Amino acid sequence: MYLPTLLPFFFVPFASSLQNSPQHVFSNPPISSQTTFRIPTIHESAIQARRVLHLSSIATLSTIFPGASTTENRPSGMGGTPIGLMDYYASCSPYPYDPTILAISIATSFKNVAAGSNITLSLRYHPPPHHPPSLDPYTYSPANMPRFSLVGYIEHVPATEVRKHNISQCFLERHPDAEAWTPGNEIHESWWGRLVVEEVYWIGGFGDRAYIGWIPVDVWRGVTQKEVDQCRLVGEEAQSLADKDQEQSDEDSSRETVEMPWWRPTKRRVSFDRGPQMDSLD
Repeated sequence: MYLPTLLPFFFVPFASSLQNSPQHVFSNPPISSQTTFRIPTIHESAIQARRVLHLSSIATLSTIFPGASTTENRPSGMGGTPIGLMDYYASCSPYPYDPTILAISIATSFKNVAAGSNITLSLRYHPPPHHPPSLDPYTYSPANMPRFSLVGYIEHVPATEVRKHNISQCFLERHPDAEAWTPGNEIHESWWGRLVVEEVYWIGGFGDRAYIGWIPVDVWRGVTQKEVDQCRLVGEEAQSLADKDQEQSDEDSSRETVEMPWWRPTKRRVSFDRGPQMDSLD
């Protein structure tokens, strides 16, 4: 991972434009070795991780099946076996570093937690779909993208805190469809939970250009929102410029339509209902 010394405050690309094959993939090189890149510090890596947490809202929750169960039908011998399942989360006040989770009591992850399992939340960074091209084949390699796991436990968020900090609104802004199973719904019993982070394991990319290892929880929690907001991951800056260009184009188009004489045809955007459309990932 490459961090230029004179970049604006924490604009942090995750790979160099140099076409160098990674020399260390899953570990950092020895301190005495020479490397083309400057490996980010633990604090810089914590900022990057918090940025990923801020940008994302879907992760994998991993738990462990308890011993023999009499309450559910599952294959024998599953006790002690880990299972990872996708789930929603949101980074909400007053503890944005501890992910907020809408827990459904009947879901496997939360049944395992209720039975005593520990839990981890794992996620990875996805570059914007319209990121700039790179001559380096490793720049956007999934193996070179940041990913990490948060190890901890889930605690219930008190109703008073839910109301005081608008937890429900914060969560539903990221996941509008989840309104159907918020607490008090008629489908399943659910409750607001928070993953209290106790340990952070980070893989920032290839080991010769990224920090790989544990991030102390006090460093994780000590990252400020300003640092999170000013950090830019690989591809983000180009996406921001593309969004601004699109906004300017829309504004110019709107202005042109308004300033047209009344007798001239106005611009109209016609769409046909063909169901959900997906942007190209090319």
